[in-house]
Amino acid sequence: MVTKQLLKGLPEDADLRRADSLAREIFSDVANKWALLIIEALGERTLRFSELRSEVEGVSHKMLTQNLRMLERNGLVDRKVHPTVPPRVEYTLTEPGRGLRTAVDAICGWTHQYLGHIESARGRFGA
Repeated sequence: MVTKQLLKGLPEDADLRRADSLAREIFSDVANKWALLIIEALGERTLRFSELRSEVEGVSHKMLTQNLRMLERNGLVDRKVHPTVPPRVEYTLTEPGRGLRTAVDAICGWTHQYLGHIESARGRFGA
């Protein structure tokens, strides 16, 4: 977590600990499994909605739509509509989205590194 010392000189909206901060709102938006999986699936590619749905196994049409809209609203995903019949819509990570992908990649690496440890711990608890 960010310490008060690191936040010195930054606006109050940058403090994740404050319930009313913009930083917490953004964190809450992007720190969900579907958003993280969408960001990972897009990577350096441009994908159509149906391709994203295939890449992110288990996501419903509704959840994919909601998360893509949220990521676009936060400036992390660019949505491009091609004027064809039917319309072709493509999604690409923006520069801030690619920056977030670096953190998502780190989380994925952590998951792979400690998967066995976590699986053993869960086994001890009967989970």
